[in-house]
This record gives sequence, structure tokens and C-alpha cells, in this order.
Amino acid sequence: MSRAIKTVVTDMLQERGKAVDVATTDPIFTSGLLDSLAATELMIMLESEFGVDLADTDFDISMLDTIGDLESLVAAPA
Repeated sequence: MSRAIKTVVTDMLQERGKAVDVATTDPIFTSGLLDSLAATELMIMLESEFGVDLADTDFDISMLDTIGDLESLVAAPA
């Protein structure tokens, strides 16, 4: 699972001309590596591929800032 998420993030970075090796704890949005359009794409992917429901009223976009955050979100019980 974690490899899939890291691969998606790495692919997004490469598509945007940013060949960066991102660690699990590196911020990807607050650092400016990825923008709000990438966040939207990532949210759609999380919903479609992992069944994550981001419509929850308690959802906070800061929960998506690192690969580790994404892995925790995907691993959390529904």
C-alpha cells in the first residue's frame, strides 16, 4: 500500500518537473512541492483506489501533507 501512494506522489512530482526523492515525513503541499490541483487529483485517487471518504465533516486538508499522513489516512478504519 505505501509503495502505491509513494509512487503516485513521485509520479505527480515528476509530471510537474520536480524530480525529488520524498521521504515519508517530508511535507509535499506546505513545502510547495505540489499545488492545490495536485491535492485535488490526490484526493480523487484516494477515494477511488482506496475507498477513503473525504466528505467527512471532520476531514482536514492538513491530513494529506506527507506520505506518512496519506498512509495513515488510507489505513484508518472507515
